[in-house]
Amino acid sequence: MTSIRIQKAMAHLGFGSRRSCEKMVAEGRVTLDGEAVQIGQTLSESEVQRLVVDGKSVGAMPKKLYILLHKPRGYVTTVSDPQGRATVMELLPEHALKGKKRVYPVGRLDRETTGVLLFTNDGRLAHQLLHPSSGVEKEYRATVDVAPSQAQLSQLRAGPTLDDGPTSPPRRVTSDGLVVTLVIKEGRKRQVRRMLKEVGLRCRHLDRVRFGNLTYKDLRPGERRSLSEAELAELRKLCPSR
Repeated sequence: MTSIRIQKAMAHLGFGSRRSCEKMVAEGRVTLDGEAVQIGQTLSESEVQRLVVDGKSVGAMPKKLYILLHKPRGYVTTVSDPQGRATVMELLPEHALKGKKRVYPVGRLDRETTGVLLFTNDGRLAHQLLHPSSGVEKEYRATVDVAPSQAQLSQLRAGPTLDDGPTSPPRRVTSDGLVVTLVIKEGRKRQVRRMLKEVGLRCRHLDRVRFGNLTYKDLRPGERRSLSEAELAELRKLCPSR
């Protein structure tokens, strides 16, 4: 870590949301070497370890966790759900859910979409992976209601215009019977389903088989594992340095 905004560091350390951490800073409850800190102030990792909140030292930044889940159907990608539906957090190990090491999903898959889903408490990496400038590839396999025509495939390859604007042309679009494979770099809400609908295809099932260099190989739906050092290094290469 080079530097991190104070409210973000506090959130990683388990002091609540960034907004609640900003409130604590504004109230003068957070100090560094005896001096009150300011909202938006950036700190090095060594400085973070010297922070004091309500008279107590915060300690070291938490160990970074990187967990890959093969998301099954029927789970919403959110930390909690006001409607009481099952969330992907229920599929993670206990040590990744609480305190300083708690992780969050990187991006979203809708409730009925299956496939690769990454979780981490590394906010910097998560932001980089989701930032439009990174252009991280996402590969989807969609099972549709009828075999697509060449005209429909051509429309998909051109990038259909949705209600929130035109989509970028996918990196690849192929079909095999009722299965359409798309590789995209964007990450709009329900984008692939909406693209298929726009060209007249009904998506019966959607599976994300790849996110960047990550796949769910050898993981059954609902299973998860930690990333290897090699996978993490390759994932970082996909992010432009900022």
